Amino acid sequence: MWWPAALAAAVALCLGVPALVAGGSSSSASVTAAPATDSPEAGFARDMATHHQQAIDLSFIVRDRTDNAEVRNLAFDVINTQANQRGMMMGWLDQWGLTQNSAAKPMAWMKMDYQAHDGSLMPGMATNAQIDQLKQLSGTAAEVFYLQLMIEHHKGGVGMAQGYVDLAKNPSEKRLAQSMVTAQSSEIQLMTDMLATRGAKSLS
Repeated sequence: MWWPAALAAAVALCLGVPALVAGGSSSSASVTAAPATDSPEAGFARDMATHHQQAIDLSFIVRDRTDNAEVRNLAFDVINTQANQRGMMMGWLDQWGLTQNSAAKPMAWMKMDYQAHDGSLMPGMATNAQIDQLKQLSGTAAEVFYLQLMIEHHKGGVGMAQGYVDLAKNPSEKRLAQSMVTAQSSEIQLMTDMLATRGAKSLS
C-alpha cells in the first residue's frame, strides 16, 4: 500500500472528509452518518483505488523500459497523482469505519455487470497478458503500448468517475471524482497526440 492507513486517513480528513459537522457553537457537534458499505461512496472509493493501483503499476513498468523524457514524465505524473488520490480514498474508507475490500462485485454500486477476465476487473483495466507484454517491450514499442493501455485505462476511469458524480452524496468525494473526469479526459487527448507522433493509434 502506498500510504500507511493512519497517514492516509489524516490526509483525507484534512481534505474535507465530513466526519463531524459543527453545531451552533464550538461546544456542540453532531456526527454525520457514515456511508454504508454498499453505498456508491464506498463502492467508488474501493473500485477507483483498485483501478488507480494498476495505472501506478503500468507507469512503473514503462518508467524502466524507456529513456524517453516525455513518457517518463507522464508516468511520473500518473504515479504521483493516482497514488495521492488512492491514499485519499483509502483514508475515507478508514474514516468511515469501512473495510478496504468488499465481497461485492466491482462496479456493483453502478449497477454494472462487468465480466472480469484475466486480471481486468473493471472497464479499461489491462489484462495480465497485456501487462506481461509491456514488461517484454522497450524503447518506442514500450512507449506506444503503454500509451495505448493508459488511454483505455483512463477511458474506464472517466466512466467510473462520472458514474459516481451522477450518484454522489458526499461533496468532497464528488469533487475528487469530477477532478478525475476533467484531468483524465485531458490526458487522453495528450496521450492520443503522443501516439500520433509515434505513428500509432489508440486500441479503440
